[in-house]
Amino acid sequence: MRKNIVAGNWKMNNDLAQTEELITELKNQTKTSNAEVMIAPTFTNLWHSFESLRQDDIEVVAQNMHFAENGAYTGEISASMLKSIGIKTVILGHSERRAYFNETDASLAKKVDAALAHKMRTIFCFGEELADRKAGNEEAVVGGQIKNALFHLGADAFKSIVLAYEPVWAIGTGETASPEQAQDMHAFIRKTLADKYGKDVADTVSILYGGSVKPANAQEIFSKPDVDGGLIGGAALNAEDFYAIVNAF
Repeated sequence: MRKNIVAGNWKMNNDLAQTEELITELKNQTKTSNAEVMIAPTFTNLWHSFESLRQDDIEVVAQNMHFAENGAYTGEISASMLKSIGIKTVILGHSERRAYFNETDASLAKKVDAALAHKMRTIFCFGEELADRKAGNEEAVVGGQIKNALFHLGADAFKSIVLAYEPVWAIGTGETASPEQAQDMHAFIRKTLADKYGKDVADTVSILYGGSVKPANAQEIFSKPDVDGGLIGGAALNAEDFYAIVNAF
């Protein structure tokens, strides 16, 4: 049975005081769905957020990590460092990491390996840009990103992997893939997994949609059979909006 998941990626937002305020507001919301809820604060606020939510039904996850265990990588964070403060899930491959920090399929494959070696769950992101969509190459691009970064893994690894499809043209632009476009791509992703690992594996992997999900469109998007939740950006910074999305299931 696939899990429904709503993960809030706070990106480079919220200092400590703002983080405390938003966490307090999140605690005051009422959850009426069965969705698993996650938030990804900045690195500086991970420990405080984890401690603040230790007794609550919200998992604190990391926005990124390095593939090395330790070494001369100034400014980087390792899987073992995250695990040492209680973090068990990490977002990898977000489009902004790919675009602004030159992350490649090859480097992401190493990060996924490091996360799995430390028994961490990975939310693995991928998606096409507008030029790819206009050229009709979206399936080739998405399929390539998945295969290049993940298809060296054994089937059992996918018990610890959540996929997140994020059409780059719909992130922070106000544009959203239609529910039908989201379903078509999610179905393609699931078929890609099934062709490699079999239907049983493909049917157990949660696939999230990330691209301007809001309270107004979440229910329709989440109603599609292959959409298992959302990776939420801007709307995750407002507790009421975020829980309206969580409860859209």
